[in-house]
Amino acid sequence: MKTSEKILEFLKANSQTSTGTLVEYLGITDRAVRKQLKSLLDNGQVTKAGRPPRVYYSLAPQRIEKIANEKIDQHTYSLIEKEFYYISARGSIHEGYKGFTYWCGERKMDVQKTAKRYIEIIHKYHAYRRNGLIDGTYKLKASFDEVALDKVFYVDFYSVEIFGKTKLGQLLLFAKQSQNRKLINEIADIIKPAILKVIEKYHIDGVVFIPPTVRRQLQLMRVLQSRLNLDVRIVSVNKIQTPITVPQKTLTKIEDRIINAHETMSLDDTGNYQNTLLIDDALGSGATLNEVAKKIRQKMICKGKIIGFVITGSFKGFEVISEV
Repeated sequence: MKTSEKILEFLKANSQTSTGTLVEYLGITDRAVRKQLKSLLDNGQVTKAGRPPRVYYSLAPQRIEKIANEKIDQHTYSLIEKEFYYISARGSIHEGYKGFTYWCGERKMDVQKTAKRYIEIIHKYHAYRRNGLIDGTYKLKASFDEVALDKVFYVDFYSVEIFGKTKLGQLLLFAKQSQNRKLINEIADIIKPAILKVIEKYHIDGVVFIPPTVRRQLQLMRVLQSRLNLDVRIVSVNKIQTPITVPQKTLTKIEDRIINAHETMSLDDTGNYQNTLLIDDALGSGATLNEVAKKIRQKMICKGKIIGFVITGSFKGFEVISEV
């Protein structure tokens, strides 16, 4: 029996293993074991979890038979390769077409039929994009009597039917929940070109990074601000500390969200700006962006347009993205 087959048999019997355990079981060198594991990982036969020195290997979910023989046209393959992103329950990242087959394998779904449906859904949502951005202004106009923003743009929707959270939706969720700087940096690198286009198009000379509601050791918006390193003045907006912190995501009524944003956001800036850009992580109701924009209007520190920019937004009108 080949060494790789012995490893697979061992995993079938033991569910999970480490490199050290395999070295003892197989009686070969650590280097030889790692070489075999890399080959099995590349072939999608095993998965790994953890960080050195505590890395553990498991069998990958049973992949659908004849995946290698599935006939996927080049357009479908290229779009899946670009768009698909999945963080599994094990905490492992699966991207592109290979990740797509992994996702299908977990769910025992036919790859070819599922790929066709995936492409239909991606095209449906891509139709809302203009120059790489989704105009979400309609959501605000449908939710509020007074809209202080001129425009609001998303980079992508937070989730889609059947396949759940988009790539940016997953990156945003797990970046915040796991306090993962690497994921935050990846988000920044994805959205920066779009932000620069908006800054150029609308002649932005002041940028607001919406302050977070929940205290965390690693704050997504602060890391984004540092990583983006925009050559534009930062408008000072602060979150007022209250005896009890009430996160926006916990409020299900739009009236409560408006009160929360109005009463806890403080505009301390006294500068003068021609056009300002408000950057936030996600747009559920849009209450925070709209209330900050109102304060900017009332204080008359911006003479021109106020543009909103978020990483992800919901597809429907008023909708709470409670996860983030």
